[in-house]
Amino acid sequence: MLLERIYDNDLAQAGYLIGCQASGEAAVVDARRDIGVYLDLAQQHGMRIVAVTETHIHADYLSGTRELAAATGAEMYVSGAGGEDWQYGFEATRLHDREAISIGRLRIEARHTPGHTPEHLAFLVTDGAFAEEPGYMLSGDFVFAGDLGRPDLLDEAAGGVDTRYEGARQLFASLRDTLLALPDHVQIFPGHGSGSACGKALGALPSTTVGYERRNAWWGPYLSTGDEQGFIDELLDGQPDAHAYFARMKRQNTQGPQILGDRGELPELAPADVAASLADDSAILVDSRPATEVREGTVRGALAVPAGGKAASYGAWVYDPETETRPLVLFVPDRATAQDMRDHMIRVGIDEFAGFVTSIDGLPTEVPAQVAPADLDTAGAALVLDVRNRTEHAAGHVPGSQQLSAGRLLWNLDTLPKDGLIVTYCQSGVRNSVAASVLRRAGYQVAELEGSYAGWSAWHDRERISVA
Repeated sequence: MLLERIYDNDLAQAGYLIGCQASGEAAVVDARRDIGVYLDLAQQHGMRIVAVTETHIHADYLSGTRELAAATGAEMYVSGAGGEDWQYGFEATRLHDREAISIGRLRIEARHTPGHTPEHLAFLVTDGAFAEEPGYMLSGDFVFAGDLGRPDLLDEAAGGVDTRYEGARQLFASLRDTLLALPDHVQIFPGHGSGSACGKALGALPSTTVGYERRNAWWGPYLSTGDEQGFIDELLDGQPDAHAYFARMKRQNTQGPQILGDRGELPELAPADVAASLADDSAILVDSRPATEVREGTVRGALAVPAGGKAASYGAWVYDPETETRPLVLFVPDRATAQDMRDHMIRVGIDEFAGFVTSIDGLPTEVPAQVAPADLDTAGAALVLDVRNRTEHAAGHVPGSQQLSAGRLLWNLDTLPKDGLIVTYCQSGVRNSVAASVLRRAGYQVAELEGSYAGWSAWHDRERISVA
């Protein structure tokens, strides 16, 4: 048996390639949309991908199930559980509780584990060449290392009303009846790691075991005593903000994301052509430089999406393909960076790119405004805006500031003052650069707080000491 974990640090997402070395056949679980990594792995191991499946209708990224099936001819399997409101809208083989996919000597058994979502499946894997019982679980967003999949995303991102309570009760039952019924040695491979918004305290470990979670996870004592209400209260308390683009991911994944096929290379564009496109507002420039460089000067109306691994996350905060049709022009240092950024951004459904440039010489530029912490009280701001997560805001914030996370900003511009200065901050300044670019492009008067909250806190502490 072969088991390969394919991890995306951008979205903290894990997919898996499982192969039977005797038959040379493989299955992929929870594929992302840029599928080259799965094709390369299969070729590397001399295997043929014959099955593609996923644990649930994802909210944080676009599924690559259809893309990979189209490229390989593999059969698609999706959940048929959860009731009629949670059925996929494309043709694929439906899996129900205890039904299985056979890959050579491997058995991949679906177990219905509702809670995070009503249709959620986990997969128990049995290596038939070695054992008669399952030794592994691909848990998707059911169980993580040290945490559980949050049951409130349907309320937060999919328009549900108080579904979190039923989801939490279902999750309690799924743990009791499915996970804890397994032997302690069964190894768990989750669908996300630390940094994902699909839970509030995910660990960074790539795997865990049933026994380790039973003994050490926060939820263990509640299950051992049957305290369902205590479990629900702790599970729902302190969940982070759900990014607004999650709602679009749910819709697109339910119906099936568009198949992209061979995308070819991004063209390098002439600066004069880009200048013309920006002048007639037929394209949008994305500045991929670090926030510190963007603050020294950027193209007027550009969106700040720093390269280096988070282009999917930040790109989905600043560009909504459901309402925006203009293609993107990437300002990057080289072609490799452009290709990498596009790969990241198609994971969240940003598909339209005109090409890339490696220089902004000759393009209209501006220097983003900043306000020093010492000048904040006299800046005359109509609003001081904290673009961090609500849990970060609750832990400490600039007095008088309002919280609206950067991942929800684009969808809530109408809640902000049209006139007057908006001063924005995050923790260290990276997210703030992304968020401020959205406001500048939308025509708001915005200034970034120098050093963001960390800089303000250091200044405030110095002031307090000097006064004392």
